[in-house]
Amino acid sequence: MTWELLEVVIVLVLMVLVFAGFVRERLGPDVVAMLALGALVATGILNSNEALSVFSNSGPITVACMFVLSAALERTGVVERMGGVAITAASRSPRLALVGMSVAVISISAFINNTPVVVVLTPVTILMARTLQVAPSKLLIPLSFTSIFGGTTTLIGTSTTLLVNGVAVSHGLPAISMFEITAPGIVLGLLGITYLVVFGRWLLPDRRSPVVEQPERLFLSEVLIPSDSPLVGRTLAQAGLRGSEAVRVLDVIKRDRSFRYALDDVVLEAGSRVVLETHAGGLLGLHETGSLIFGARDQHLIEPIREEPGVLMEGVVGPYSRMIGHPIADLNLRLYGVYILAVHRQGTELHGNFDELTLASGDILLLEGTTEGLRRLFDRRELVNLTEPSDRPLRPDKAYIAVGAVAAVTVLGAFEILPIEMLALIGATAVVALGCLRPDEAYEAIQWRILLLIFGMLGLGTAFEKTGAADLLVQQVMNLASGLSPVVILALLYLFASILTEVMSNNATALLITPIAIALAEQLGLDPRPFLMAVVFAASASFATPIRMDEVARFV
Repeated sequence: MTWELLEVVIVLVLMVLVFAGFVRERLGPDVVAMLALGALVATGILNSNEALSVFSNSGPITVACMFVLSAALERTGVVERMGGVAITAASRSPRLALVGMSVAVISISAFINNTPVVVVLTPVTILMARTLQVAPSKLLIPLSFTSIFGGTTTLIGTSTTLLVNGVAVSHGLPAISMFEITAPGIVLGLLGITYLVVFGRWLLPDRRSPVVEQPERLFLSEVLIPSDSPLVGRTLAQAGLRGSEAVRVLDVIKRDRSFRYALDDVVLEAGSRVVLETHAGGLLGLHETGSLIFGARDQHLIEPIREEPGVLMEGVVGPYSRMIGHPIADLNLRLYGVYILAVHRQGTELHGNFDELTLASGDILLLEGTTEGLRRLFDRRELVNLTEPSDRPLRPDKAYIAVGAVAAVTVLGAFEILPIEMLALIGATAVVALGCLRPDEAYEAIQWRILLLIFGMLGLGTAFEKTGAADLLVQQVMNLASGLSPVVILALLYLFASILTEVMSNNATALLITPIAIALAEQLGLDPRPFLMAVVFAASASFATPIRMDEVARFV
């Protein structure tokens, strides 16, 4: 076997391994893609200059800048106001609400990234579902779908189109113009909305929230065991704190160590802190005497530290949350006075020791804590509040700047005054310089996992073409498709890309299939444009599975 043939085999095997890694999700897709790039360099298939050249590709730079512009619209309140007004105005009937929400979301996500649109409008949509007395899933799934529809109406609506455009330009093809895909995108959106309105009532699942109405107001109290307390040296059962209907122990903390999952065995010590959940009546002694009395009422047993109303809320782990991949024990949620009561993953409730559970994107957490503690937790923006809209530090006085920046990028890009990547870079810099975003917020807005995924897949694509693996694959396709019309071949390409994007990232699918689509069109002697458009729409329109690694379809 010659080295040239061996290189082709290595690239094809590596592609299969990358595909398997994306599907199994043992490692993040960004890690899998970068491992593939490292393997290509280690085997000598790509030299250092070729590997580093992927970082100069204009596509990922444009995507990063659009993340910043999207964050500017979010932080100045533009997304919430536009979506909220449109959704609220339509909240008279479920069907009218669905139409109004769909039109609003498509209009917004045509110009900014899908993720902030869904993140901001998710709690608003849940409140509307409660007002209409319908299951939130009847509106949340269409929220996700219509954000995808909107992304396919302009060049900047989704990162997939930007990446396909970048690959096309690198192959010497004309760039995709700003509104080149608008007409077919609108047709796709109208068909999608019509389908959801007509058939959604039967096909959309009826999933109810695990958050239930609390029949009585609950209070969370943290109490301290003093050194002279007779409870020192006793277990919770011996102290009368277990099995009580009036009081439930959530946690015992000794020397900053939590014993939440060993409550039956923990022995109280001087200085131990006990976190209690009680009804209002259970706190009567605390109000009257400044202590909680269990058993003999003439002994000062426990000194109160704090007492606050307790609430239940739901939060979902966002697709780029820093909580992903970390055990719950490492999150120090008790510093916020917050405890996890249940974890739902893809419709299944997980049980056991939550401290040992590693969180994944889309996990829904049922949280109990104080209003202030939950607010501080959600303000970290690692969890999206599914119970009620969060109070976000908005800058409404800067909204006109954010809107103007996006409008300038859109209009100037449509007239091709400058390349889209330069316009996006100038716009992103402007919104930071003019105060729509702080520099740290701009860096946080860039979804680095997506960028690393893109860079890794660009390297794999480069190797795919350099070794001749792409030509070999195209030749095999040509042999199988001999005698078929170009329309049928185009349809098969769309079907293949559509299936692939259901089980791996849409960005990875676009980067993998676009070079093949271009080579296939050239082999057939056809215009590559329709083939590029097939990849754009097939890679973006993923509705059958929740495995969109760079969207928020898992929220529902």
